Amino acid sequence: MKKLILVCGFFLFGLIAYAQSPIGVWKTIDDKTGKEKSYVQIYETKSGKLQGKVVKILTPGREDAKCTDCSGDNKDKPINGMVILWGLEKNGSEWSGGHILDPNNGKQYKCKISLKDSDTLSVRGFLGVSLLGRTQTWYRVE
Repeated sequence: MKKLILVCGFFLFGLIAYAQSPIGVWKTIDDKTGKEKSYVQIYETKSGKLQGKVVKILTPGREDAKCTDCSGDNKDKPINGMVILWGLEKNGSEWSGGHILDPNNGKQYKCKISLKDSDTLSVRGFLGVSLLGRTQTWYRVE
């Protein structure tokens, strides 16, 4: 009986830890239209930092879109499968110190993210200081 309680305790702790983590698949919403735009999978790298890549484009007709305005290695690459979020480290109740790429305009911003609740993620992209930016709300899919 004690083993069963212990196993259930570890399972419950694992669920709570997962629910308090941004690791998973998130649905993004277009700022202008309010429509679903894509799914982004956030995962932890070997270095312990968070990274996110587009795993599905939901906008009809844009499934095979390329990042024509991107520079460097992302220039003219498919947006689907592209890493658009990287370098985030846990800092208290948020993850910060990273960057986010807007594949629609090819611009890169500093980024920080925080969970509003287990299924809602606040994603802030900014230039220089956090006051000069915008925040999107992403919703957990998985």
